[in-house]
Amino acid sequence: MAWTFGDFRLDLERFQLSRRGVPVRLEPQVLSLIIHLIENRDRMVPKDALATAVWNGSAVSDASISSRVRSARQALDDDGTRQGVIQTVHGRGFRFVAPVTVTQDARPRVTPQQDGAHSADLSRPSVAVLPFRPLGVMPDLAILAEAIPHEIIQALSRMRWLAVIARGSSFRFRKAEPDLDLVGTALGAGYVLSGVIEIRSGAVVVVIELADAGRGEVIWGDRLTAPMDEIEGLRQRIIAHVVNALDLHVPQNEARLAGFSGSDRLDAWKNFHLGLGALYRFTPDANRRANAHFRNAVALDPRFARAHAGLSFTRFIDAFLHLGPDDREAATAARRHAERGLELDPLDPFTHYTMGRTFWLTGAPEAAAGWLKRAVELNPNYAQGYYAGAFTAMLVGNAAAVETGLDTALSLSPLDPLLYGMHGVRALSLIQSGDTRAAARWADRAATTPGAHYLIAMIAAVANGLDSRHQQAGRWQREARRHNPDADTAGFFAAFPMLDGDTRARIGAELQRQGF
Repeated sequence: MAWTFGDFRLDLERFQLSRRGVPVRLEPQVLSLIIHLIENRDRMVPKDALATAVWNGSAVSDASISSRVRSARQALDDDGTRQGVIQTVHGRGFRFVAPVTVTQDARPRVTPQQDGAHSADLSRPSVAVLPFRPLGVMPDLAILAEAIPHEIIQALSRMRWLAVIARGSSFRFRKAEPDLDLVGTALGAGYVLSGVIEIRSGAVVVVIELADAGRGEVIWGDRLTAPMDEIEGLRQRIIAHVVNALDLHVPQNEARLAGFSGSDRLDAWKNFHLGLGALYRFTPDANRRANAHFRNAVALDPRFARAHAGLSFTRFIDAFLHLGPDDREAATAARRHAERGLELDPLDPFTHYTMGRTFWLTGAPEAAAGWLKRAVELNPNYAQGYYAGAFTAMLVGNAAAVETGLDTALSLSPLDPLLYGMHGVRALSLIQSGDTRAAARWADRAATTPGAHYLIAMIAAVANGLDSRHQQAGRWQREARRHNPDADTAGFFAAFPMLDGDTRARIGAELQRQGF
């Protein structure tokens, strides 16, 4: 829903005021004040009611209220003398007096030329982390109830795609049952993370919820426990769970919501999230759709680093799965888009991740390792960064690093969209070490995981064949052929350029035996 009055439009869903299509930069509190006045435009809003709505009932001086009203008037081209938009009822409160038209249609499209800032920032997902609610009076609980959310805020601030509301603002909402819509409106947050902490039977119990503030829907929740003497470990587990939950569930929710809009109403961030929604399916059609969304995002905001990284990812898939006519061109484009993303945002883990993966395509795993290490340094809870590092370690035959990287990735993201890849890399590492029985088990697991592509089926065929499980190997050979009739040995080693000659020879012989 949106309100229009004079030259202005106030879009509630985007929490944005614009004038003649150009966004007006405002403090969230000032915009919340305008919203509350418009919502109650049929009456005078007393100062105490305004304080309750905008300041969450906290003690606030008349001078502070007057200051925010003055800022609102300045933004709306009004003043205390004319009072054509906001009228003062002396000694009592304020009224919104400008004629308002209510519209249900979606927001107008904003282009980079209309907005001096990056258009991608206009709808970047945002989250407010509230202090947890302690159930009990123990001093330690009260300390943890604020310390853990504070550490979560610090960890989330590493996620370049997510705007995190500062602690000084979000920690003002300490009510036992906060009004999600009020929190979201007052802070300009699309998502709210809240939690409850208590001590039960000698253990610390933390229950966490992530909600879509505008719709009041819980999109993720978790319950973690630990003995009292393992609180420090519990804190780290909570942070890792939250970071990876937001990295998975917020983009999924954003893509779902973006799908409800017509294509002409999608801004850069919504195109980006729709691209992510198609990215991990690893099919030709899905990859084309992902590429188109990322291109739209770049067209809307040429300086949108993550959209360039997304383009790199799609071209990597083109080369990795041989989806196009020219693998070399796709690999070159993947590197070019990743380099552009790094130019625009050298601190984004996703851009380093996509850059590192391009070196797999050119048979340079040592070069890939440096970029992927930097990705997890920038975000120590980046599950896919650890997975990509394990993949690189498999290519050079470092079994210990493969095991450590995959175990970390799986602990951080047990339902990751690239889960089949994690299992497949473990299977290849076990083939290298000669444990074909375990390799076959992990390869079967990889190939039966949703989303697995034909290369994963080829891994399963090889692992089972090397373990003399020829019937199972034949099943996976047929599955690989069903997905890609042109699958062959050269394509397999182009995707998995392992450096160990003996391993390549054993795998190559088995692929040839199976007719690849």
